[in-house]
Amino acid sequence: MSDNKISTYVATAVGLGAIIGAGIFTLSGTVIALAGYWSLLAFLMVGTVAMAVSLEIGELVSIFPEANGAAYSYVYEAFGSELGFITGVLLYFSFSSSIAVVALGFASYLASLIGVSVATYGKIIAIGIILVLTLVNLMGIRKAARVDFVLVVIKISILLIFIAYAFNISFALNGFENLTSPPPSSNIIDSIFRASVAIFFAYSGFQTISTIAMDVRGGPNSAAKAILSSVLISMAIYILVAISLLFLVPARSYSINADPLAFALNSVHAPYILKIVVDIGALIATTSATLAMILSSSRVLYQISVDGLLPKSLRAYNKERDVAKNGVIISAIIGIIMLFSGNVYIIASISNFGLLFSYLIVGFALLHFRRRGVERTFSSPMYPYLTIVATVGILAFMFGMPREALQFGIILLLGLIGVYYFLVEFEKKKPEKIKLFK
Repeated sequence: MSDNKISTYVATAVGLGAIIGAGIFTLSGTVIALAGYWSLLAFLMVGTVAMAVSLEIGELVSIFPEANGAAYSYVYEAFGSELGFITGVLLYFSFSSSIAVVALGFASYLASLIGVSVATYGKIIAIGIILVLTLVNLMGIRKAARVDFVLVVIKISILLIFIAYAFNISFALNGFENLTSPPPSSNIIDSIFRASVAIFFAYSGFQTISTIAMDVRGGPNSAAKAILSSVLISMAIYILVAISLLFLVPARSYSINADPLAFALNSVHAPYILKIVVDIGALIATTSATLAMILSSSRVLYQISVDGLLPKSLRAYNKERDVAKNGVIISAIIGIIMLFSGNVYIIASISNFGLLFSYLIVGFALLHFRRRGVERTFSSPMYPYLTIVATVGILAFMFGMPREALQFGIILLLGLIGVYYFLVEFEKKKPEKIKLFK
């Protein structure tokens, strides 16, 4: 019934909940530490690629509105079980490992707020928030989505207060001079692409909306609009916050940590009440992002299992609450494990490999369905030019990943290929023979 659906605004908030929490409050300082004022170009460049991908996803949502597996579902429908299995597991691991990134952000801001050591209590706090939000997700999608809407409204309001403060005092603190200070590295291209890795992770939340397209009032068209809206709104806010951070503190002063806004305000001795408000906003932002990542990862895992590519036990689904309960629990476990795999930048980079790979294959899936003339209710504009932009950008970002993350991703990819063919052989199923040329 329509009364049980969520509005386009709420769906947009679900995407913003995943995007803004991870990117602005957690990774913006890391991006500036890597690229200095060139980070503004990186935000714009990655935002453009994310917008192109979001339009591709929006069109695919209109073709397969009942798909719960985000990019995985579209790849599976286009290319079958082999590429579907590889893409799905990589995407799932990406979503579930990203839970650790935003949980670390929550822990850093809470530790700053209550005055305890992040090194001592950070992981304990992160584990706590993951467990709490796992219970919230188990309550059901509609309750979780509407909670997310309230959280998004609050945190955007707080971000606007932060931006207004930074712009207001920039003249007194020579903020414009900070904005033009030399970047941390003389290798501009390398710096931009290293920063882009972190930024692209931050934009990934828009895919969350595609997992709940059938829960959106107005169906796939409304879901597609919510996807694009979440990317455009977040891109504008990202750039404004990055400028504000540079107004307050020179680029060379930033480092790889999970609480850049608190660091900037402390550096300029901002009013105590403002620091408290921003810390609270950061806690809300990272809470809503963690909530959304647990939701989207559980949906992807459930869909892979429904398609018969993972064990039947992962198909446990509570229809009354509209939640894949086993997927939620497993995602939380992976998120907790990933807390111990490195700093926030390394974890984000590891998570990025699956995202970038899935977005790359999604572009080819769209080409596939366009060539077949499959009926759709939403069409990506400027086709195929935006698809080409997205493909080239994604490949460039993959080459810009840290070596550890790229090696981990390649090993995982090769491992999945091996597992898939082992299972095919174990089941004694003959692989499909496809003629590449007729």
